[in-house]
Amino acid sequence: MTPASRMALQYVLLFTVNGISLPFAGLWLSAQGFSASQIGGLLAAPMLARLVTGPLIAVWADGFRRRRTPIAILGAVACFAYIVAGLGDGLWVQGGAWFLAATALAALIPLTDVLSLQASRTSGFAFAWPRGCGSAAFVVANVLMGAMLSGAPVDSLIVVIALASGLLAVSAATLLPIDGVIGHSRARDRFVGVGRLARQPTFMIALVAVGAIQATHAFYYGFSALAWKAQGIDERTTGLLWAFSVVVEIGFMWWGEPWRRRLGIGPLTVLAAGGLAAVARWLALAFDPPLLMLWPLQALHALTFAATYLAGVELIERLSPPGQQTTAQTLNSVMASGVLIGLATLASGPLYEAFGTAGYLAMSALAGGGLVCAWHLRRRIS
Repeated sequence: MTPASRMALQYVLLFTVNGISLPFAGLWLSAQGFSASQIGGLLAAPMLARLVTGPLIAVWADGFRRRRTPIAILGAVACFAYIVAGLGDGLWVQGGAWFLAATALAALIPLTDVLSLQASRTSGFAFAWPRGCGSAAFVVANVLMGAMLSGAPVDSLIVVIALASGLLAVSAATLLPIDGVIGHSRARDRFVGVGRLARQPTFMIALVAVGAIQATHAFYYGFSALAWKAQGIDERTTGLLWAFSVVVEIGFMWWGEPWRRRLGIGPLTVLAAGGLAAVARWLALAFDPPLLMLWPLQALHALTFAATYLAGVELIERLSPPGQQTTAQTLNSVMASGVLIGLATLASGPLYEAFGTAGYLAMSALAGGGLVCAWHLRRRIS
């Protein structure tokens, strides 16, 4: 197998777990007897805790001589935790196991990104290709799991994600490219490196710019299905709308990103495009557009998510000192997929209850804040 295909396999396994757990976690937790408020807390807790767990895991991972080693360990931890959640009983056992699994799974994304970036430089493949394979796996896993759950017990969900996590650990340990020494030898030096990154204004502005634009998806993730149902759009069409958004995301990663690189368009321009698209997308959705308009608005996911994500990974890599790429990408993931989207998710419930789809206006304003940060960033590094 080529390095590109090995990285693609790893992303496929990683996003298979994501594609099952993200849409159906609430369904499984509800079947275990947890209330709606308990489910909300269980899902939000790992995201908010990443402010602490993210840097700690990054410092720990940088202590290994091979990047694939901590990836394999975290995959095994996730597998074990999902098994405990499936076999256990009660809030503390199942909730604690779910927290551990979700924390390990979230940490795997930036670690895999760093390894893929390094492999893409040494082997000459485009980073977006294997990452796009992960997005494709997300869609396939979502559809297949939904079909399975129509006839199988809901506990089959935990069996499948535990199995996929175990395969991920084995794949990481045996198939991922072997790179060189990473990080500092002493944990104290690695913690100092985290503090040094946090004190760099340019780096922190980049984190906020990317994180703010990504966090605007919180209202969409949580309440688009409810809002569309209130408009009279059935669940099947809602599923197709969601699938369409991920398909255009994959298209951007596989074809748009290589085209962007050939034209020499920089990541700051791509980030600005993602921010502008987010402002427009959420502004339009705030006014309950008809179904015909939802399809082009869903196509903007290629910019609001995929373009923003890829631009963020490239910017953070450029701004991180040698030997601190893992920590830098983890902090990026903590901000975009943890703290900011966690806070936006907590705010989205009251916003929807009070204002309905007009709550999207807050997401549009947040995207505008990300654009302001991107403008300041351009002034600093241009």
